Amino acid sequence: MLANNIANSATAGFKSDREFYGLYQSQLPVIERQWTDYSQGTLIQTGNPLDLALNGQGMFALNGPNGIVYTRAGNFQISRNNQLANAGGYTLRDVRNNGNPINVDPAQPVEISKTGVVSQGGQELGQIEIDAPDAQALAKMGSTNFSLTDKSSAIPAAAGTEILQGQIEQSNVPVSESAVKLVGIMRQFEMLQRAITLDTDMTKRAIDEVAKVS
Repeated sequence: MLANNIANSATAGFKSDREFYGLYQSQLPVIERQWTDYSQGTLIQTGNPLDLALNGQGMFALNGPNGIVYTRAGNFQISRNNQLANAGGYTLRDVRNNGNPINVDPAQPVEISKTGVVSQGGQELGQIEIDAPDAQALAKMGSTNFSLTDKSSAIPAAAGTEILQGQIEQSNVPVSESAVKLVGIMRQFEMLQRAITLDTDMTKRAIDEVAKVS
């Protein structure tokens, strides 16, 4: 998990995974499962008009092959079908048009307001859908996409979230902290390897000694 976090520290919109501990009768912490940290990453200027960052809660809603897909990765592009989409071909949903893709003219500049209204040449083409799904109802798809575990539940729109054109949200991975933890885990692993080797040697020696007495 830590290695994957570090590997995606430069992936736009990546949300880091963390461990969840539980205490049992032994009073020793036990890792039960992992959870995803959805906190906002640092926003940086890119100057690319198709780079979009969300300032606030919520996620971009995309049309995936099996339903709606959510992401915080805002590095979008114009697809072969002249639609706003991500690198995987998932199209941004138009909240004004039942979630259909937003069609644009690749020969004209694209303007996107803070409320997600997409315009070209002064004409509004649609409005980007920004939803606020429950974090407990999301499952990771790859590095930056999320799917709903319960597709029957209603998803509210994100309130008060701004879309910033020409910016991108960086990964929220705490690189230094993750590196320190990874080193600690590697040291623990080495200690356990030594302990297993020592136990094996002692067991073999005990068997050899018993054989001699017999």
